[in-house]
Amino acid sequence: MAPIYSTFSTITTILFVLALASSMAASAGNFYNDFDITWGDGRAKILNNGDLLTLSLDKASGSGFQSKNEYLFGNIDMQLKLVPGNSAGTVTAYYLSSKGSNWDEIDFEFLGNLSGDPYILHTNVFSQGKGNREQQFYLWFDPTADFHTYSILWNPQRIIFSVDGTPIREFKNMESIGVPFPKEQPMRIYSSLWNADDWATRGGLVKTDWSQGPFTASYRNFNANACVGSSASSCTSNAWLSQELDSTSQERLLWVQKNYMIYNYCSDTKRFPQGLPPECKPSQS
Repeated sequence: MAPIYSTFSTITTILFVLALASSMAASAGNFYNDFDITWGDGRAKILNNGDLLTLSLDKASGSGFQSKNEYLFGNIDMQLKLVPGNSAGTVTAYYLSSKGSNWDEIDFEFLGNLSGDPYILHTNVFSQGKGNREQQFYLWFDPTADFHTYSILWNPQRIIFSVDGTPIREFKNMESIGVPFPKEQPMRIYSSLWNADDWATRGGLVKTDWSQGPFTASYRNFNANACVGSSASSCTSNAWLSQELDSTSQERLLWVQKNYMIYNYCSDTKRFPQGLPPECKPSQS
């Protein structure tokens, strides 16, 4: 059976290449200037004069970093190349988060797998300390073979997760029906590579093979077109503050969700026997 990421239509491929070229044209930041390595005892490294950052995991420890700045809304890109080979048991997390017991959070998590099996891209949105909004996807390419751009557009109306410029998920502001939305708390960018073999691969059935380590993920071309600090008042002229999906992007979103989504909390009636969350109603999609 061919890998799940091996079947592209010609038109879709062209669209994705153009989107990737566009995203790569954005000015890239410097990891020395934009991030602090926060843990890992030397396992995280900034290389190539600040153009590349790597995280490593071995049996003793993983590693991680965080942004120097906090952001309140933004259009944020990072290119990642994930742990190659047998990555079962490992998780590469890349996310935005605030602090405190009522924190907000916007998550990309990449769940490793056995060699040749696809990674699972796990997404979640927390608002006021409440998450449980998971959607999971396979990818249409091998995320370990090269760098790909993972983006979060966060404005007062919506959160859009994108891969190489293709939207995979939209979480709209539905405060009008009682659903909390992240819009008050500034968030930092975090990333970590860590061992989660108690749950990450097939519910913990497949354990990390430490003989394959150390495991390494790589990062480059960070770009944050974002409001720095706790106020969006200085960002009112930015088009992304009111950006929404156009018809082409909506079609691409539906294409990804039809072909590559493998879990959607809004379809999990067993998990919510008293009724699905209010944002899951068809009229809210």
